[in-house]
Amino acid sequence: MKKTFLFFFLTLVSFTWAYAQNPATWTVKLLDKGNGEVELTANFKIDHTWHLYDIHIPEGGPLPTSLSIDKLKGATKAGEFKAVNSKLKKSYDDIFQMEVGYYEGQATFIQRLKITDKAAFSLEGDLRSQVCSEIDGQCIPIKIDLDFKSKDLPATVVVAEAGESTPATAETISATADSIPSDSLAQPTVTAVSSGDLWKPVIEEVKTYGAAGDTSGQSLFWIFLGGFGGGFIALLTPCVWPMIPMTVSFFLKRNKKSKGKAIKDAMTYGLGIILIYVALGLLITGIFGASALNDLATSAIFNIIFFALLVVFAISFFGAFELVLPSSWTNKMDQKADSTTGIISIFFMAFTLALVSFSCTGPIIGTLLVQAASSGSIVAPAIGMFGFALALAIPFSLFAIFPSWLESMPKSGGWLNSVKVVLGFLELALALKFLSVADLAYGWGILDREVFLVLWIVIFILLGAYLLGKLKLPHDSDLKHVSVPRLFMAIISFAFSVYMIPGLWGAPLKAISAFSPPLFTQDFNLYKGEVHAMFDDYEAGMEYARKNNKPVMIDFSGYGCVNCRKMEASVWTDARVKQLLEKDYVLITLMVDDKKKLPEVMEVEENGKTTKLKTIGDKWSYLQRHKFGTNSQPYYVLLDNDGNPIGPSYAYNEDVSKYIDFLNTGLKNFKKETGK
Repeated sequence: MKKTFLFFFLTLVSFTWAYAQNPATWTVKLLDKGNGEVELTANFKIDHTWHLYDIHIPEGGPLPTSLSIDKLKGATKAGEFKAVNSKLKKSYDDIFQMEVGYYEGQATFIQRLKITDKAAFSLEGDLRSQVCSEIDGQCIPIKIDLDFKSKDLPATVVVAEAGESTPATAETISATADSIPSDSLAQPTVTAVSSGDLWKPVIEEVKTYGAAGDTSGQSLFWIFLGGFGGGFIALLTPCVWPMIPMTVSFFLKRNKKSKGKAIKDAMTYGLGIILIYVALGLLITGIFGASALNDLATSAIFNIIFFALLVVFAISFFGAFELVLPSSWTNKMDQKADSTTGIISIFFMAFTLALVSFSCTGPIIGTLLVQAASSGSIVAPAIGMFGFALALAIPFSLFAIFPSWLESMPKSGGWLNSVKVVLGFLELALALKFLSVADLAYGWGILDREVFLVLWIVIFILLGAYLLGKLKLPHDSDLKHVSVPRLFMAIISFAFSVYMIPGLWGAPLKAISAFSPPLFTQDFNLYKGEVHAMFDDYEAGMEYARKNNKPVMIDFSGYGCVNCRKMEASVWTDARVKQLLEKDYVLITLMVDDKKKLPEVMEVEENGKTTKLKTIGDKWSYLQRHKFGTNSQPYYVLLDNDGNPIGPSYAYNEDVSKYIDFLNTGLKNFKKETGK
């Protein structure tokens, strides 16, 4: 305990020391430049042996200096955000393996604004950058919150005359030259392109080509199987298993004279269980909608809360404490079941089961709903819950029909607690998945692939040790010998841990690609078989494709998209697919759950309402809905240089041959269109 405390204390001290150094200081102010224009000026003073990065940094490099304006009233932007009176240096960075620009000593950045209403002036946003040490490579992020009002304007400022310039509006959705690093081959400088043609809907045109390798029905089937498996696991927990003989006995005693009536009631009871859980799935979807649930699934707050809940449940399953719903709830349900008759009584019994088993089924149900909602299908949560409830309902009905089976059913005992502890280990591992989604969506960088894998390796080694009886928890019974099932489960757990070890050096680990962070978060990677998108901006990628006369593949993806990671690990790593994507196409990956803020809030008309796009993910999600009429990921579509489809769309299907056919179809049509 003392060592643990010392570790956390030293960690806290090191972080405090790092941030207390203040290797860079700054001043931000508004200066009157005449003719109704002011200049937002940020002056940085940088300590010796430290440097601050430039505005234009290639993709995959360090954090560039950037200005994000969330709210601007009484003024418009005039020109681009740029560095002035500062000496830019460039050198090859061994860590990022690219040439980067940086400033030493001092740096000044400006954004000019044209005042249109002095009294109403308001500017809110932030300025971000990063300073790094040239000695030990330590980097410290900088975030400067901006909040200027009319009173902060220089007294000499006058309102600009109308008609002097045409400012960019929030409705304009286009790439500007200052958003693309001019010194990067992968992100060439482009001029602003018209968003009208590139953003025009092509829903009917895509439908004409159809959907290659469409597995939407199959995906729902797998969601059903996932729910059924979750229900079966829940059935083996200490909260549910003991209720099987108790509940079935209740129905048999209730109908002693009529076996047929007992069977009918038991089957009605099973149907009641199904209806309760399916209604829960429909209710959740009805309240939020599939799109909102998808957004919720990548929300940092939601994922952190769910991460914390799973950790709490895991600790409870390990035996630290017992999680139960208020006894008054279940008592009231029992009373209702006893005081009513017929179908209503059976319904209350089913509801009692749902409440009593919550402490074991809650984490399973929550995980199931999140994964189903992330599929983008409005019926997926209901289908997943149907599978879950069916697995719970079948045993109750079967044991009622064949009560003699109850005698051969294993009795409650230590083995049920072992099941609970094993679930605790699995929940602890799964909790890291939810933390990883939030970490990726917001770009925190606290849970990269190596850290994630190390934690999983340790968790499954401990699980194997527990199964062999080498680790004992509070409520465990004495293990006199290791049963054959426990031995095989321990072997699987240890083997799985060994399987993950090469991943620390970059091995793809296709079996867990859906759960682990993507390979680009790996700090030390010896593997070179993955595919990296050339662009993460739609307009910039389309402009590059037009100049080079190449077809485009848009990859609508997400940090929290499980099936996206599966496709990247099992399909994109195929040598033939990799060649097509890197040599014959311009690959543009658009993350619909990217929570980084847009430089300016955009307003678009959607379904008769004005929708505000505040994050990068909002923008790409709107593009997918508006242009292609879909909102599920992964979603792949092939385009020509004008933004028109040249082949079918493609969703989740790990059949490599079908994916190659999909890509070749687009190439063939593009060559016909361009006459190449």
